Amino acid sequence: MTNNQSLQRRLEEEKDRLDGELAHLRAAMEQLMQGARESGGGGGPDPEEAAETVEMERSRAMERSLVTLIEQVHRALGKFANGTYGSCEECGQPINPERLEALPHASLCIDCRSRQDGIARGRR
Repeated sequence: MTNNQSLQRRLEEEKDRLDGELAHLRAAMEQLMQGARESGGGGGPDPEEAAETVEMERSRAMERSLVTLIEQVHRALGKFANGTYGSCEECGQPINPERLEALPHASLCIDCRSRQDGIARGRR
């Protein structure tokens, strides 16, 4: 099995794992929302409701992160299909094999990623 085949298999396994994790998270969020609907929300501040709200916000943030990661994995798998896997989306140069081994869904070489991170830090 070539290294690219191994990376593709890892990406497919990661996609399946992430899809399962997202489904589990969404089921837990639905239960949390169902519980909130059933409790109705009385007149005053309720510590249990506050805890549920915090948990729901945390779950939504986790859901957004999972969706983003799933999209990155899908994009990497699509690159296998069109023959561009392993090329930086910014400069077009090959991404270091060690970087791909560590992060198979990487879309940028380390130089372009570092440049992008520097720009993002400057906006904060």
